[in-house]
Amino acid sequence: MSLLTPDPGLLFWMILSFGIVFFVLAKFGFPIIVDMVEKRKAYIDQSLESAKQANEQLLGIQLESERMMKETREEQVRILKEANEIRAKIINDAKDQASVEVHKLLEENKLVIQKERDAAMRDIHNQIAILSIDIAEKILRKNLDNKPAQVELVDKLIAEAQQN
Repeated sequence: MSLLTPDPGLLFWMILSFGIVFFVLAKFGFPIIVDMVEKRKAYIDQSLESAKQANEQLLGIQLESERMMKETREEQVRILKEANEIRAKIINDAKDQASVEVHKLLEENKLVIQKERDAAMRDIHNQIAILSIDIAEKILRKNLDNKPAQVELVDKLIAEAQQN
């Protein structure tokens, strides 16, 4: 017997046992194996579809997030712009109000100064009048002590009154 040349009887029984095992496997084993492979393939397909849907949802969420961030930035810019406008308006209103107050105070101070000036002028006129009367009184006393000077003064006043 040689290892390379098989005996025809052994070959027959080997083929027969292989056929029986193949028939049993084909009848009972292969359908179960094919069914398990099909289930595994369906599970893998379902997992791939779920992963694809998850990726699409993630992409949608990312796009929504980017859109919301953009809207938030735009809202932030709008709010800052409004705040700057309000700040500028408040500053301008304060400047205008301060200008009005300054103008009002200047007018009041001008009136006070004018009143004080008028009062000072009246006081000066009164003092001048009092001094003029005092001087005139002193001059008249001096002139009235002298009888010829009195007559001359009276004549002079009458002449001036007639001219007017």
